[in-house]
Amino acid sequence: MMELVRQVFLGYTRATYMREVRAIIVASRPRQWLKNFLLFVPIVFGGQLFNFPAFSAVITGFIAFCLLSSSNYIINDILDAERDRRHPYKRNRPVARRDLPEGQALAVALVLLAGGTAISYVIGISFFLSACTFVLLHWLLYFFFRTVSVVDVLAIASGYVLRTVAGEAASGIHISVWLFLAVLSFSLLLAIGKRRVELSFIQEHGRKSDDEGMSDEFRYSERLLDAYIAVFGNATFLTYAYFTFLVAPESTGIFFRGTDLALGWIGRKWMMITIPPALYSIMRYLQLVYSVKEGMLEKIITNDKPLVIAVAVWAIAILFVVYGIGR
Repeated sequence: MMELVRQVFLGYTRATYMREVRAIIVASRPRQWLKNFLLFVPIVFGGQLFNFPAFSAVITGFIAFCLLSSSNYIINDILDAERDRRHPYKRNRPVARRDLPEGQALAVALVLLAGGTAISYVIGISFFLSACTFVLLHWLLYFFFRTVSVVDVLAIASGYVLRTVAGEAASGIHISVWLFLAVLSFSLLLAIGKRRVELSFIQEHGRKSDDEGMSDEFRYSERLLDAYIAVFGNATFLTYAYFTFLVAPESTGIFFRGTDLALGWIGRKWMMITIPPALYSIMRYLQLVYSVKEGMLEKIITNDKPLVIAVAVWAIAILFVVYGIGR
């Protein structure tokens, strides 16, 4: 009898433990870690991807930002638990569903914050300051900026830009002003696209959204968001196009090393072949922004095969030009 009780108790403990681990992983939102690949922008475009010290520093920084961003997401879920429980999709988050108790969630968030901060300090003071600014910015967003129109969008976009700045601090490689402007414009486009999807969701659900905690902080009109999207969609394309035309790769290509065979056709403008997949990616993203009526934009984007393929083609083209052709 005691053996049976012991087996039942241990089985229950293991099941509970696995359920809690699963809840922590889901609350950490590993899908959102894709944003942290912005740390690799300086090292990839700077032609130093195979520079082991720089690469290892960026990898370490990537891990630090994954921990810090997960900490931010969990804290956000704790603050919004009651509101999320009235939302048709966010109600499935572990904290909202009470799969992860708020006290335990807070403990996990603090551990992740401490781990990410410690790793950031080891990388260097510049990276540490970038990481601290990243965390502080998200706390300000959660507690103050989220109800201030325009400022909330700028805060969200600044989080993307800070990832690139942190990549510079970790690798010691600086990007050109045109690439920085492209990152800034695209960051604003992502943030505004997020708001546009929220507006479409509210319009789709009508007045019912007021009872589900989705529109009490929304202060944007459809025309205003469409104007913002037009501005920063154009800005993203133009700044990236200028970058490809004006900035030559810094690396020596492995395919045409020691010869001008590849450079004779269009000079040193081979980066321009990355424009078509980049342009298609922007257009496909905007198509999703205006077509999504149900669900969360981030999940839909990462599951959209045409967009994923276009981004992969764009990345391969960049690697081919920077490391295959070079200067």
